[in-house]
Amino acid sequence: MGTMFTGCSSFSWTSYHQQTFPCHILLAHSSLETGISRAKTSASCSGNGDGETKDFSGFFNRRSVLVSGVSLVSSAGEEGLAVVKQGLLAGRIPGLSEPDEQGWRTYRRPDEKSGGHGVGWSPIIPYVFSVPQDWKEVPVSIADLGGTEIDLRFGSPKEGSLFVIVAPVLRFADNLGDDATIEKIGPPEKVINAFGPEVIGENVEGKVLNMKVTEYSGRKYYQFELEPPHALITATAAGNRLYLFNVTGSGLQWKRHYKELKRIADSFRVV
Repeated sequence: MGTMFTGCSSFSWTSYHQQTFPCHILLAHSSLETGISRAKTSASCSGNGDGETKDFSGFFNRRSVLVSGVSLVSSAGEEGLAVVKQGLLAGRIPGLSEPDEQGWRTYRRPDEKSGGHGVGWSPIIPYVFSVPQDWKEVPVSIADLGGTEIDLRFGSPKEGSLFVIVAPVLRFADNLGDDATIEKIGPPEKVINAFGPEVIGENVEGKVLNMKVTEYSGRKYYQFELEPPHALITATAAGNRLYLFNVTGSGLQWKRHYKELKRIADSFRVV
């Protein structure tokens, strides 16, 4: 059961952003055991103002070698085609499941997706959430309000949109270690006053309609509803990172699809 909180305090988040711009690389891996050439592709783009963020890194093993002038088609038929990991097939969004019987799909952040926020940071602990099947992944721009901390965007022209911010806790505190919890960062009032402006782009004073604390599998989540703008924000922490999950919509979307937007917000978990 959720616990209600009220109150107000301030908290400063010192942010700086780092952004890398890796290029596309094509590697071919030759298997000595089978004599079959298999190709693996890694694409990692960080877009400019209107670019798309796609990250399929981590697919190369240590034996992969750069090959020039290698044919990717083998006489072995299907075996000769590039080996593709499940979830990276054409037309499928990595990490997104097939629709369930209610038409909802579950997204799980792929383990191979990069986004370490600089050298030395540990891999991001995956998160999951559910969306209606017509919601699509949206390109992330480095010009976004959340800068390089925006890890993912999804949206539906009809119902609304969401984004996930994943920020290293050392950006705002140096005593949380590698096993941070949202409770260590602060109470709900402190968290929303500190990070709410990063999410909605303006001060949250007078905009928080309600806040509550929930717990799943031993991890606490702070949940907030703001208006205006219409927003459902979920905050938690895991490893050495803070997670902010924001679901929002226009006034009309909020009126017509609040039930669906609330279900999306309530589905967010760090696994």
